Amino acid sequence: MKTVGNILWLILGGLLVALIYYAVGLLMCITIIGIPFGVQLFKLGTFAMWPFGHEIVNKPNEPGCLSVVMNLIWILLGWWEIAVIHLVCGLIFCITIVGLPWGILHFRLAIYSILPFGKEVR
Repeated sequence: MKTVGNILWLILGGLLVALIYYAVGLLMCITIIGIPFGVQLFKLGTFAMWPFGHEIVNKPNEPGCLSVVMNLIWILLGWWEIAVIHLVCGLIFCITIVGLPWGILHFRLAIYSILPFGKEVR
């Protein structure tokens, strides 16, 4: 079931979302200051590529001081817009019963994209 869900997710826009995360992550990694943000975008892209069968959890001993500060900087720099986009997509998918699993995944991506530091994908 996970494989079928992931394939349908890729066809219905998941591949596009993941490629956007990877492209912006590469742009962020051009500067030394942007590397931590680029790494988080790569993690978001990996989860956006294959979301079924994976979960987002806190790393051991997290949230720590550094991850809280980095999450605050993340929000202040405007990355909260990613979460808003995922919320809108989730609402659109949840209009129909068939789109409900994909809507729920967008809601999970929204939560992860608002506070990505200190989290990992398993």
